[in-house]
Amino acid sequence: MSTSLATSEVNELARGLNRLARNLWWTWDQGSQEIFAELSPRGWQNLYHNAVAVLHEVSEAELRARLQDPALAERVRKALQEFDAYLNQKDTWAAQHAPSLVEHPVAYFSAEFGFHETLPIAAGGLGILAGDHTKSASDLGLNFVGISLFYREGYFQQEINQDNWQVDYYTQLNPKNLPMEPVLDAKGEPLVLEVGINMAQVLFKAWRVNVGRSAVYLLDANLRENEQLYRDLTLRVYGGDSTTRIMQEILLGVGGVRLLRTLGLRPAVFHMNEGHAAFLTLELIREKLAEGKKFEDAVAATKQECLFTTHTPVEAGHDRFKPDLVHYALHRLHHRLKVSWNDLMALGRINPANESEPFCMTVLALKVSRAANAVSELHGQVSREMWQCLFPGTPVEKVPIGHITNGIHLAGWMKGPTRRFWKKKNGPHWEQSINTREFWEAVADPARVSDEEIWAFRYQLKREMVEFARRRLLLQGHRLNRGDYIAFDSLLNPDALTIGFARRFATYKRAPLIFERFDDIVQLVQDKTRPVQFVFAGKAHPRDDDGKRFIQKIIHLSKFSELKGHLVFIENYDMHVARQMVSGCDVWLNNPRRPLEASGTSGMKAGPNGCLNLSILDGWWREGYDGTNGFAIGDDSHPNNIGEQDRRDSANLFRVLTEEVVPCYFERDADGIPRRWIQMIRRAMVTLVPQYNTWRMVQEYAQKYYLKK
Repeated sequence: MSTSLATSEVNELARGLNRLARNLWWTWDQGSQEIFAELSPRGWQNLYHNAVAVLHEVSEAELRARLQDPALAERVRKALQEFDAYLNQKDTWAAQHAPSLVEHPVAYFSAEFGFHETLPIAAGGLGILAGDHTKSASDLGLNFVGISLFYREGYFQQEINQDNWQVDYYTQLNPKNLPMEPVLDAKGEPLVLEVGINMAQVLFKAWRVNVGRSAVYLLDANLRENEQLYRDLTLRVYGGDSTTRIMQEILLGVGGVRLLRTLGLRPAVFHMNEGHAAFLTLELIREKLAEGKKFEDAVAATKQECLFTTHTPVEAGHDRFKPDLVHYALHRLHHRLKVSWNDLMALGRINPANESEPFCMTVLALKVSRAANAVSELHGQVSREMWQCLFPGTPVEKVPIGHITNGIHLAGWMKGPTRRFWKKKNGPHWEQSINTREFWEAVADPARVSDEEIWAFRYQLKREMVEFARRRLLLQGHRLNRGDYIAFDSLLNPDALTIGFARRFATYKRAPLIFERFDDIVQLVQDKTRPVQFVFAGKAHPRDDDGKRFIQKIIHLSKFSELKGHLVFIENYDMHVARQMVSGCDVWLNNPRRPLEASGTSGMKAGPNGCLNLSILDGWWREGYDGTNGFAIGDDSHPNNIGEQDRRDSANLFRVLTEEVVPCYFERDADGIPRRWIQMIRRAMVTLVPQYNTWRMVQEYAQKYYLKK
């Protein structure tokens, strides 16, 4: 006998779904995603997998009717129970190992956060790292508060025009359709604060994004009371010139501290993710001066509260502002600090006596932090050499910049099929042990998971990526080449060795390097017995014409050369495209000009999917590669001459591809299984996945830096 749910229970489930949609925990919970996808499959697909937008697509009447389905109601009930259990868990890692970080929050300031394609307010790896850091802080039970800006047009969308040139366009983000909520005052009205920028008092409000147990506050200057100049400080990620940049950074650093104080939060530590947030130190100093401390004492006390992570191994990549611009932008804050300009400017200068030296945000962060770290071992060496000038008389190896190698949030970077595969192999509570070496040693055991099962899993992921690419390329092709219909349903070969490259098209990442030996690559891809193909994606910064030329070159090769059919470029790279590619490709290619890849994280996402890395020994791969778990391009050295480095790396890349990667992939037994390749996949899972994740990384931050010694 069928039974219907009481109205009160249906309403409770509907309220629960709305509450769940507004917490990004669902972005790493498979059951929740499947519920939202089922409510509106087309809406889920077309609205960037946005749970809030899907619930707006489904009327209240429809939702209540759908929840009368006992099977769906039970799945919703189960998801909500797991969500509430997660939020209310008491025996977290932090509670056991860092109870002081449960009582007082870690305040993490970053100019960008990359959580999910739903909320596109990140430009690249820095933001993706910040998002993954936030998720693992939640998993570990840290009291964690993020601070950033709400860019109402986000990061740009990418189209490729008929000249194969990147065209940048922007779309307006609507907070009502996003997993965020306004921060309200005691009267229930949007909380409005102010910060002095230039000669003006700039007003701002804030939005709260719930990320599991963590909260991230996004500051928003788009208020009618502000001049348009200041309203547009929160228009675009890294938009505008250096004047816009310094004003954005004042809003982020100074405004962020003021918001935390208004919310009654007293952080245990202020963590600056790159120098963009370093003005927060000036606001902390101002607070202490207002309490009656002397300037030197205020700086010293502030230093004990702050931690700085640098991500930039290139001199030109550090924010530097001309003295006149600093004087103008910090006019009001300087007035409140009541210190001399020389004292203020000295905090951001290597040589305080040099009045023409620009003000450097990294110098400010290093001078007013109790600890600083780079994001890989090699990057630590580069950073100590770069900033030894701040520590005269100190040997390079003693310069106080340590390192914590980056990681990824594993569950957040797995597609549904990957999650389901590991759940099937390790039981319903697999998420609780996924970050441990024991988990990956168990599933890498042939007695637990056979070679045949791994090979079937790999084919499933590749098939999904190939069909995803065909859909996206069909849209691109119809728009750009209406008179040149291509049979996209036969584009890309699931049997081919598929090499993926997807990231920011910064020139140092050398996207076209693989095609420098063009004739040899053509011969390689046209081998019918051992076919090879390439899938590329990525965006160049709107002002980076050299990066855009790299994109143009690759697309031209994909359309008008012998590589047509063996090389494709998927436009409008985002986190969704990244998940598709890093799971479906066989090999993840990374060939930066060493040592300019501070860490890199895209290759870390390959391991749990059975994709192998082929990379320069730079950043994290220099630490992770052991000769059995992937492929290295060259050795642990590099020429200082750029031209010579490019020539050597091109030769080494082609050599390892033809002599190691291709033979290993196509070496099959009588059953058609590449046993040696699969053994390498197992080694990658055991040696890389449990090490290069943010579960380990955030614990390191807590133990080495967040907890005062």
